[in-house]
Amino acid sequence: MHGTTELRQANRFRLLLVEDDRELVELLSDALRGEGYAVDVAMDGHRGLHLGLTRPYDVVVIDRGLPALDGMDLLVRLRSRAVRARALMLTALGTVHDRIDGLDAGADDYLVKPFDLDELSARLRALCRRALELSDVLDVGAGHLDIRQREVVLPDGVRVRLTTREFALLRILAAHPERVHTRSALRRSVFQDASAHSIVDTYVYYLRTKLGRSVVRTVPGLGYQLGAL
Repeated sequence: MHGTTELRQANRFRLLLVEDDRELVELLSDALRGEGYAVDVAMDGHRGLHLGLTRPYDVVVIDRGLPALDGMDLLVRLRSRAVRARALMLTALGTVHDRIDGLDAGADDYLVKPFDLDELSARLRALCRRALELSDVLDVGAGHLDIRQREVVLPDGVRVRLTTREFALLRILAAHPERVHTRSALRRSVFQDASAHSIVDTYVYYLRTKLGRSVVRTVPGLGYQLGAL
């Protein structure tokens, strides 16, 4: 398998593997972690559903024939709850009808067992590129900013609603995490109609109150930079 870490500058891609074949799980999880993915494993559909709903993932790899909850049903339930992670269905069922069913259920790709590891790697890289290009989320440390919902999703899955200006301020910081933003630049971008010179500091305080002091880092004499949850 070839590297995927160049696709994400600062953070590893988060991948959920839902598969009940222990030997295959060991093989894939070791290989994917070697590629730089942060991998969680679920051995049945119910566990996969729980993880998929409570933790943010870039990609999910789902076996179709799972105990407790079938892989197709799992994917349908994830999509019905607005889980937008890219999904690859990994299964021994490979007819044209099977593929159509999987794609209609919400899969972005479909790979039939037995498969080649290099092909799986290439397909996952393609899904990760699409996740970056079409992403509705921005990383905030171990959590993320849900742009569509205007919420921060904490590492434990808890969602924190932001006001319009809190959201706008955090989005600018998260979109350019390496940049130190001056107060004047943030005022021009987010608070054009505000007269108070302390408006940026006030909203940084609001974000820290809701999300923890480390979410925004103060750079003395310069301004603010994205921190981490």
